[in-house]
Amino acid sequence: MTIQTRLVEYRHGDLVLEGLLAWDDALRGPRPAVAISHTWAGRSVFEEGKAQVLAQQGYVGFAIDMYGKGVRGGTPEESTALMTPLMQDRPLLQQRITNAVTVLREQSEVDPGRVAAIGYCFGGLCVLDLARTGSDVRGVASFHGLFGAPGNTRGNKISASVLCLHGYDDPMVPPQAVLDLASELTGAGADWQVHAYGNTVHSFTNPEADNVAMGAAYDRRADRRSSLALSHFLEEIFA
Repeated sequence: MTIQTRLVEYRHGDLVLEGLLAWDDALRGPRPAVAISHTWAGRSVFEEGKAQVLAQQGYVGFAIDMYGKGVRGGTPEESTALMTPLMQDRPLLQQRITNAVTVLREQSEVDPGRVAAIGYCFGGLCVLDLARTGSDVRGVASFHGLFGAPGNTRGNKISASVLCLHGYDDPMVPPQAVLDLASELTGAGADWQVHAYGNTVHSFTNPEADNVAMGAAYDRRADRRSSLALSHFLEEIFA
C-alpha cells in the first residue's frame, strides 16, 4: 500500500479552488470516492488527513475547497467571515459543493457512480444541503454539523442515505434541531440515521478542539464511535 496525493485545481464560476485527492496506488481501476467538506476554517491538514485515512480503507478521498485556493481562517473571527456569505446564500453553497462532487467524479481513479460526501461542522451542513438538493450521491455523513434547513429545498426528495453523528450537548445544535431535522428528512423520504453521543459537545472529532466558551471539545470515545459508524455506513452504501 502506497498512499498517493495530488492537488486538484478547479473552478466554480470565476473562483479558483483547490482540493487534495488521496488514493492507494496499489489498487487498480476506479473505486468508490468520498468528498470531505471542511470546517468553517477552510481546507486544512485535518480534512487532508481524513482523505488519506479513507484512501487507506480503499476509497478515493477528496478534501474539497468551499472558499477559494489558499483561503483559510486563522481565528474564529476570520472563519466566521469566510463562512457567513455561504450561510447567507445557501443556493450558492449548494452549487459550490455540487461542483466539487462533479470534479471528484472526473478523476481517473474514481468510479463516478459510487460517490459519497462527508463533512465536519460547517462541512456537515454543506453535505446535508447536497443531499437536500436531490443529489444522486450514494450517501452523506455529517460530523457535528449544523442542521438548519436552507429554505430553498422544501418539497425535494432526498435519494442519498443520510448519517448524522452528533454530540447531544452541542450548544450549536440543540435537541429541538435534531427533531426538526428528523421530521425534514422523513418528509423528504430519506433513508436516515442520527447517532447522538451523550456528554459530548461540538467538534468532538478534532483533537485540537478545546474551546469551552464555544462549547467545542475533543472526545476520544465519540471520535472512535463515529469513525466506526462511518466505516459501516460506507460499506453499506457502496455495496
